[in-house]
Amino acid sequence: MITLREFKAQDAPFIINTLNDEQVTRYLSSKIPFPYTQADADWWINQGSKNGIIKAIVVNGEFAGCIGIISGEFEYSHSGEIGYWLNKTYWGQGIITRAIELICEEAFAQSNLNRIFGAVFAGNTGSMKALTKSGFEQEAVLKQAIYKNGVFYNNHIFSKLKAD
Repeated sequence: MITLREFKAQDAPFIINTLNDEQVTRYLSSKIPFPYTQADADWWINQGSKNGIIKAIVVNGEFAGCIGIISGEFEYSHSGEIGYWLNKTYWGQGIITRAIELICEEAFAQSNLNRIFGAVFAGNTGSMKALTKSGFEQEAVLKQAIYKNGVFYNNHIFSKLKAD
């Protein structure tokens, strides 16, 4: 069973373990520190995860990852960006797809968001498939729009509208 919940202090070791795995962080924003420390996890649990609709992903009672939607500002205030990561133990099981569905349902029901979008690194086919299976449509490819670790990546933009 897949559920979403607030973060808890006891999630810290699992967050640290997951975010120190380069296979997990390969396509994540470089705003996530690497290496990831106890202080980083404490900040995330107590502060960072409070800015937006951000939840822990739980699979059969076990912490598995994170998913969140951050609202835009000003004229973009009805649009939010989705982001997520999952411990690789849980990859390939449809967990992120279900977590995307759950958080989008919550966001559309409990906020003023009309559009949720995901920005995906070229090469991250698992994320692209999960978004598509969750009802997102690809809108655009922004050529060489992402630069991480000395490499340019195309940025694939997917979106879902409240009315969809």
